[in-house]
Amino acid sequence: MEVILLERVEKLGRIGDVVKVKDGFARNYLLPNKKALRANDANRKVFEANRERLEAENASKRTDAEKESKGLEGVSVTLIRQASNTGQLYGSVAVRDIVDALVADSHKVNKAQVVLDKPIKSIGLYEVRVALHPEVSVTVKVNVARSPEEAEMQSQGVDVMAAMFEKDEAGFTEDYDPNAEPGATAEVQAESSEG
Repeated sequence: MEVILLERVEKLGRIGDVVKVKDGFARNYLLPNKKALRANDANRKVFEANRERLEAENASKRTDAEKESKGLEGVSVTLIRQASNTGQLYGSVAVRDIVDALVADSHKVNKAQVVLDKPIKSIGLYEVRVALHPEVSVTVKVNVARSPEEAEMQSQGVDVMAAMFEKDEAGFTEDYDPNAEPGATAEVQAESSEG
């Protein structure tokens, strides 16, 4: 199906572009969300008559989004979650969790604006894109940790999982004597060499 775009759609085109899309995408997303019109002669005339108004509205929305983006630039949110010893979360961090954290931090963001490529399933620092407008997006840091202390360490650049495993490895190690008889401990070996 051919449609005329009423706003910029990522990976598709800009205002006024006539693009060919799959019927389902047009019927289920573009047309109901007023992002496009069917490309026929009547709609082309309607679009051309309203083109200046649509472009002016888009420009004002973009400037509003740019103002908002300055408030969101460099923002970091911390999410405390339960996780296993290997750092795997019991569950995952979804878009809703990030939106709730940003709203609690007094930022106006809705679910449709947060672009999460894949769910977050382990502790660590993540960069998540927030698209405030089709032409304006910001990156927000999401710090997922098991405790506020761990979150603080991660924000300072410490790899919490690596640090935890380093502690485990620095435990008790037994001296190895290549001349020892099989099964003999270091103490037994020392007594037999004295006698």
